[in-house]
Amino acid sequence: MSSSESELSGYPFTAFRFSIELTVDGGAPFCNASFAECDGLEMNQEVKTIREGGNNGVQVRLAGATTYGTMTLKRGLTASFDLWDWFEQSISDTSVRADAAVVLLAPDSTERVRWVLHGCLPMKLKAPPLNAKDGMVAVEELQVAYQSLKLQSPGGG
Repeated sequence: MSSSESELSGYPFTAFRFSIELTVDGGAPFCNASFAECDGLEMNQEVKTIREGGNNGVQVRLAGATTYGTMTLKRGLTASFDLWDWFEQSISDTSVRADAAVVLLAPDSTERVRWVLHGCLPMKLKAPPLNAKDGMVAVEELQVAYQSLKLQSPGGG
């Protein structure tokens, strides 16, 4: 481990440098835009409580179903129409799914951690608001439902 790497290991990870990789059916990544925001990487586990009859001081907690969030991506609009094409493809063929990876990067651009999403299906694709007086960067929004979420360390474990 280098000295600069050991110095950074004690600090919390920063969330301002990340990349998104989207692939359809195991192919090459098709998304080539930088996103400004990524939200919704979450898992929730339902907990069922069972009480034993006559024993008011004890309760048993059992793991229930796991649910996953909805990833929301917002980005500056580019000349590529890859996200629109994927959405239209998923409409015409409902079996089309994508895999995604959200990669958190260190200040020196090395990979810190990777969230891997399987079975991604686009839910909402929003065009940017068009207003000539604002002069704002055109931002569009994509919401993606996913079937599973895993966390990978840079070593792949």
